[in-house]
Amino acid sequence: MAESGVVSGVLGRDSEAPADGSIPETPTSLDPTAAALAAQVARDNPELAQEASAYFRKQSHLVEVQTEHLHEQRAVNLQLLKLRRFAERLRVGLQLFVILVATVIGIGGAILIRDAINSRSVVVESFDAPPALVARGVTGTVVAGGLLDELRGLQSATRADAAKRDLANAWTGEIKLAVPEAGISLGEFSRMLKARFGHDLHIEGEVIQTDSGGLALTVRGDGVAARKFTGTAGDLDNLITQAAGYVYSRSEPVLWAYYLTNKGRNDEALAFSKAAYAGADKADRPYLLNTWANALSNVGGSPREALALYSAARKLKPDYWVAYNNVMQAYWLLGDEEDSWKAGEAMRVVAGGRPGRAPETYYQNSDILTWNLGPWLDETVADADASGGIGSNIGGVAAVNIADIDVRLHDLAAAGLSLQTIKPDPADRGTTAMVHFVRGKLAGEAGDTATSVAEMEAFQSTYANPDVSSQYPGYLCWVAPVEASAGHPEKADLVLRSAGSYVDCYRFRGDILDARGDWEGAQKAYAAAVTLAPDLPAGYYSWGVALARHGDLAGAEAKFRDANRRGPHWADPLKAWGDLLVKQGKTKEALARYNAALGYAPNWKQLKEARDFAAQQKH
Repeated sequence: MAESGVVSGVLGRDSEAPADGSIPETPTSLDPTAAALAAQVARDNPELAQEASAYFRKQSHLVEVQTEHLHEQRAVNLQLLKLRRFAERLRVGLQLFVILVATVIGIGGAILIRDAINSRSVVVESFDAPPALVARGVTGTVVAGGLLDELRGLQSATRADAAKRDLANAWTGEIKLAVPEAGISLGEFSRMLKARFGHDLHIEGEVIQTDSGGLALTVRGDGVAARKFTGTAGDLDNLITQAAGYVYSRSEPVLWAYYLTNKGRNDEALAFSKAAYAGADKADRPYLLNTWANALSNVGGSPREALALYSAARKLKPDYWVAYNNVMQAYWLLGDEEDSWKAGEAMRVVAGGRPGRAPETYYQNSDILTWNLGPWLDETVADADASGGIGSNIGGVAAVNIADIDVRLHDLAAAGLSLQTIKPDPADRGTTAMVHFVRGKLAGEAGDTATSVAEMEAFQSTYANPDVSSQYPGYLCWVAPVEASAGHPEKADLVLRSAGSYVDCYRFRGDILDARGDWEGAQKAYAAAVTLAPDLPAGYYSWGVALARHGDLAGAEAKFRDANRRGPHWADPLKAWGDLLVKQGKTKEALARYNAALGYAPNWKQLKEARDFAAQQKH
C-alpha cells in the first residue's frame, strides 16, 4: 500500500477534469516529496532502486512528451474560449435585435393610437350609385369627390373665422376621400383605430335616378341627419353644392353663418342664425348671436337691436373680444361715440391692459375714435396678412382701409400706392365706396376740388347701402366740407342733416358756419362736438384751429392741449400747437411739438417743412 501511494503521488492521479469543459492540462513535473521518498527507499534496496531508476526514466520521457503537447492543448483551449465568447455575443445580439424590433413595433403602435385619438378629419365615404348611373359616368366615387371639393372650398373660406374662435374640430383638420382597400393593410389598420378612438366625421350617401329621369342625392353623416336633394339629370353639380352646404351647416353652424355673411348672403345668415340658436351648443351660442347681429346690421336692421345681441354674446363669453369690438361699432352707429370709447376701455381692463389678452386688431374702433393712427395701421396690416389681404374687421379689401389711414397720416404717396393694388369688384360695395372716399380726400389734399367733389358724391351714393354705412359709421360727414368748399352750401347742409349725430358732423358744421361768418353758431357746433364725446380729441382740435384763426391764441392752445391729452398719438393737434407757438416766437417749444408729431406722421410733407422752418428760426 505504501508503494502504491508513492507511485500514485508521483503520477498525480488524484487530479480531476476542469468543470468548464476545456481539455485539462497534464502536469509536466514530478511531485518533489514523492521523488525524495523514492530515492530514500532506493538507497536501502538496490533492486528497488533499479526499478525506480527505470520508472523515473519513463516518467521523465512522459514529462517531455506532455511538454511538447502542452502548447497544442493551450491553442485548442484558446479556440474553444473564443468560440464560447462568440456564441455569447451572438446570443446577446439576437436578444437586443428582438428587443429593438419589439420597441419599434411598440412605438409604431403607440403613434398609430395617438394619431387615432387625435384624429379630427372629415372623411367622405364613396357614395352608392346604381349601374344605370354608373354607365353614364355618375359613379359613387365621382359624387363623393365632388362633395369633397365643395367641402374643402367651404373649409378654406372659413379658415380665418375658425382661427378667431380658437376652433379645434374635424373641420379645421383634413377633409379626405375614403378609398376601400382589400385585405388588412397598415392603412386599413390605422383607419380601424381612428374609427375606434378618433373623432373623425364620416359623410356618406347615395345618388339614384328618379322615376321622372332626374336625380336624387342623399347625404348623411355622424350627427348629420339624412337629407335628400332632387333635381334634373343635369343638376348634379348643383345638388352636390346644396348637399355640401347642408352638411357644413349641420356640422359647424357657426362657420356656416360666418360663410353666409362673408359672401353677402345676409338674409340667409340672419334666418339661419335665428333658427340655429336655440338648438346650438352653449359654446356656439355667443358666436351665433354675433353673426345674427352682423347680418341684421348688414340688411339695415336696428342698430340698437344689434347692440343688444352683441352685448348678450359678450355676457355669455366675457373674453369674446370680437363682441367687444362689435359693441363699440354698434354704439358708434347709434351716434354714441363716447360709450363706444368706453366699451373699448372696458375691453382693455378685462384683457389685463394693452397689450394684453385681447388681440390688437379688436381695438380698431377705439383707435379710430382716438386717432391712434399708428396702431390702427399696424393692426390693419396684420389682419390683412392673416386673412389673405381681405381683412376681417371692416368690410372690404384691407388695402383700401390702409389707404384711408395713410391719408389721415398725410402720407399721400402711400395712400395712392395702396389704391393701385386694389382690383375693382362691383359686387364688393364696401371697397367700391371707400375707393371713392380715399380718392376724394387725396384730390382735396392736392387742391383738385372738382375731382374731390365728384369722388365724394360717388361715395355718398354708395353709402346709402347698409353694407357700407354699417361698416363705416360717421364717414358721410366728410362729404359736407368738400361740398362747402366747392360752393355747394345746400348740399353741405343736406349732408349734415342726414348724416347723423357724430363728432365729425358737429365739428365740420362749425368749420362751415365759421366760413360763412357765423362765429357764434360755429362755437355752438364745436361745443356740441365736445359735449357729445368729451373723451375724444377731434372736437377739441377743430375748435382750437378755429380759435387760432380768430386770434384767441390762449384759448386755442388750451384746446390743443385737451386734444393731445385725449389723442396723444395724433400728429395734427401737435402740429397746430407748434404753429401756434411759432406765431408767439416760442420756437424751442414749437420744435418739441413738431418733433413729437413727426414720430406719429413721419411722411407729412407740411409738417417737415414747418419743423425745418422753426429750426432755422431758432438759429
